[in-house]
Amino acid sequence: MIEIRGLRKSYGAVEVLKGANLDVADGEVVTLIGRSGCGKTTLLRCIDLLEEYDEGEIKLDGKLLWYTNATDGSRQRMPEPVIRQMRQRMGIVFQQYNLFPHMTALENVCLGPEFSQNISTRESNELGRELLARVGLADKVSAYPFQLSGGQQQRVAIARALAMRPRVLLLDEITSALDPELVAEVEDVIRSLLSEGIMMVLVTHAIGFAREISNKIAYVSDGRIAEIGSPEDVLDRSQDPTLKEFLRRLR
Repeated sequence: MIEIRGLRKSYGAVEVLKGANLDVADGEVVTLIGRSGCGKTTLLRCIDLLEEYDEGEIKLDGKLLWYTNATDGSRQRMPEPVIRQMRQRMGIVFQQYNLFPHMTALENVCLGPEFSQNISTRESNELGRELLARVGLADKVSAYPFQLSGGQQQRVAIARALAMRPRVLLLDEITSALDPELVAEVEDVIRSLLSEGIMMVLVTHAIGFAREISNKIAYVSDGRIAEIGSPEDVLDRSQDPTLKEFLRRLR
């Protein structure tokens, strides 16, 4: 499981995370909701150390990630080779697809395993074709990003993340840049992953989708997890007035 304790992150004088705590169990889907600027995307990016945090601990399966505690009590960043190895246990998909424009869909998916896991081109091609078929793009292996719709590009990005065989999948507003008619095809891919036992943490404003797929929903407010529980408890039975107002504005 993932255990996050006391996470703090500031940008200059602005403290974005103010001691956030979160647990994600094996195979669990946890959705982060909240107003823009509340800290949910920063929290997600800290899990993968795309943002370095100032204080706190993140553990995966009981082992510290990213930083160690020295004997004098100071915190030390782990060596880069160790960090790179840890990152292989996580996959992340962004709001923007971030595909390499000069590479085909298959090449985009295969790059990570070939580069970081040292598997052969033949093996990576087999894996890439399998994953592209899994996200409904078996006929697009040779297509370049400019030849794909936004929804197709995002599905390639999901396949690319899955190619690393992650224990944890982080999803940051992956449908917010898509036209409404393309959102469903990406959401369908995420639904298809629910039986895989991959821990997922996602940031979204799509409350209906979050209700459907989440084991827990965490409401982030002012840099902290203000409320967390089942979708029904958080979305239907919350007594938090700020959460109620947030949900009212989305309806």
